[in-house]
Amino acid sequence: MSDLLSIGASGLRVYGRALATVADNVANAQTPGYARRTLQMAELQGAGASVLYRAAISPGGAEVTGIARAVDTWLVEDSRLSSGDASRTGVRLQWMNRVENALSNDSNNIATSLTKVYTSADLLTADPNNPTLRAQFLQAVDEVATGFRSAATQLADVAQGVTDSANGEVAQFNTDLAALEDINNGLRKARAGSTNQASLMDRRDQLLDELAAKGGISVSLDDRGVATVRASDSGELLLGAGYRAELSANVSATGLISYSIDGAVPFATSKGSLAGFAEVASHVSDQRAALDDKAMEFAGVLNTAHQSGLDANGNAGVALFQGTSAATLTAVSLTAAQVAAADATSSNGNMLALGGARGADAPESQWSAHLAAQAQSTAAARAQDAAAYTRYEGAAAARGEVSEVNLDQEAAELLRFQQAYSAAARTIQVARETMQTLLSSL
Repeated sequence: MSDLLSIGASGLRVYGRALATVADNVANAQTPGYARRTLQMAELQGAGASVLYRAAISPGGAEVTGIARAVDTWLVEDSRLSSGDASRTGVRLQWMNRVENALSNDSNNIATSLTKVYTSADLLTADPNNPTLRAQFLQAVDEVATGFRSAATQLADVAQGVTDSANGEVAQFNTDLAALEDINNGLRKARAGSTNQASLMDRRDQLLDELAAKGGISVSLDDRGVATVRASDSGELLLGAGYRAELSANVSATGLISYSIDGAVPFATSKGSLAGFAEVASHVSDQRAALDDKAMEFAGVLNTAHQSGLDANGNAGVALFQGTSAATLTAVSLTAAQVAAADATSSNGNMLALGGARGADAPESQWSAHLAAQAQSTAAARAQDAAAYTRYEGAAAARGEVSEVNLDQEAAELLRFQQAYSAAARTIQVARETMQTLLSSL
């Protein structure tokens, strides 16, 4: 005969835990990284029953076998992969916008100043001896040099910002690895199926998500949920077997960024924010070199043109610019009389030649084409980011449908377990009343 008191008591214990699990789910419905819990239950065999013959097994109530987390391994992995792509494109777009702003006419006035140089030269052709027009020409030259220096300073600031951000991201990557190592140690000691183990697994998954958003990683889990982390591109071990890597960022003289493990082994990644920083650092380096080329090209063109003419005193023209890069480009201090507007045949011949050289291959047009190319690159980065983020949103939503707490579902579970708890309590009450009746009849 089954022990009704034991059956009822086991029911109270099990369904009490079930109600507590539902309460945890409801309380953590908005907690980031929390995976919905379900209580695993099994039939408890009656004492003394034979396990060899099913018909001889007496029901002995129920018992808790553990707590399970609602996760889908494939959806979790897909979410991490798409997160790495979205982080890479997001970082790239953020700094591409900064580069575009640094080169824009609103920030440095280069395009307007280049046009002003040719416009003031055209005005001089009509009145080459006008000192005011000569001064305006020199002012336009100085504004061009100022614009290039301003753009160089802003690009240098962008490069430094990328470097600082990359170093900060590397430091956080190392911090997350250290935290994951602590979680792994906790999982090794946690009792299987316990609430503590489930909480540790939640935190483990959060850290793995953060690592995947920073760099490409591959993850394997053992039977206790302990994570081993490797670089997805090269397979280098980052965490596991008692080892934890230390990542570092390496910056070249031209601003290029690469990463290494323990200062020796290259860490190449095509995903995550670290990949985005490396990509945009390369782009910024190219733009700084291109800015120097444009500045020196324009300075060379105008210096050659000006030195081909004669100033108001009949002396040969001198250089208008000096410097070896956009950051060091300055206008030579000249007087209005030193503007070489004339040539050997006329008082405005040199300015006419300067205006005649204005065309598709002139620095003014080349600078406009350079800005257009940068705008196109930024637009492409924006499109890539939009696609990657949409992909990530879909993957995250699919993962959330499995793991996130649904309050309607929890309400139904709460009602079900409340009724089961009441039934278990009623079983104890019936056993008590039966025992009281038997004792009263003696």
